Amino acid sequence: MTVETQPGDRLRVALLFLLGLALSPAQAQQLEPRAFAPNPVGVNFMKIVASRTEGGVLLDAASPIQDFRIEANDFALGYGRTFALGSRMASLGIVLPYAHGDASGLVDNVSGSVHRSGFGDLKLRFTASLLPGSALSPAEFARRPPDWTLGLSLVVAAPSGQYMQERLVNIGTNRWAFKPELGGSRQIGPWSLEGSVAGWFFTTDDDFVNGPKSQDRIGAVQGHAAYTFRPRLWLAASLTWYVGGLSEIEGTSQRDGQNSTRAGLALAWPVGSRQSLNLSWQTGISTRIGGGDFDSYGLTWQYLWFD
Repeated sequence: MTVETQPGDRLRVALLFLLGLALSPAQAQQLEPRAFAPNPVGVNFMKIVASRTEGGVLLDAASPIQDFRIEANDFALGYGRTFALGSRMASLGIVLPYAHGDASGLVDNVSGSVHRSGFGDLKLRFTASLLPGSALSPAEFARRPPDWTLGLSLVVAAPSGQYMQERLVNIGTNRWAFKPELGGSRQIGPWSLEGSVAGWFFTTDDDFVNGPKSQDRIGAVQGHAAYTFRPRLWLAASLTWYVGGLSEIEGTSQRDGQNSTRAGLALAWPVGSRQSLNLSWQTGISTRIGGGDFDSYGLTWQYLWFD
């Protein structure tokens, strides 16, 4: 199947592609402070997440497409649990996302917009400490919390989201995605320093409307510095760089590789003994042509309890 090249058609195709970048459930640019923070075993937590992404898109000066804007809203419900894996601490989490968004712009003075909404791909995350003796009960953890961590994690995004073969862009991706990650943290007084290196790997979407669609891996490096004012009240500054992700459709490169840097802030605020709120903000620092210079805002409610 070929794509028409009339102004309105070119605008719609470009809008759909860039809206897909904003709604993708497996983005390397997500900043996750304290992902490798120490925890005791036997902790259960439930999360409800709401976030908004908005901003423009950087395009080549010679491009006929102008005034790109994207607005996307995402919601997610998650559950996780920590447990002992031998003498090591481990955790398992599951997240179900829902997203809807709009993109608008001009091409050859023709305006247009597109909209997508639906459930995204279900994500599972398994994390295991590499340090023996890290599986501590809540009482042991309270007496001597670890001052550093080192662990491995694996995120799996299953092709379970909304997908219609006749669409150029869907909320679901109709492929498997895997993100192995190595990370750790170091506690220095009230400060916590954390870093990780990861890669996203994707299977092929064989049902894409214009033919089989594949995507190269995306590599990502993250760094975080957090200051704890009192238990469960902390402020974190984050930075990530990610590169790769060039896609092909029937062997034809889409010239959509990524090479960008993002920064963000996150504030965790306890509400009682079992609840907390997390406010976050992220923005693009440097973005190559073809990428999005987005701002993202998030609010997370978390409830935790012990076995």
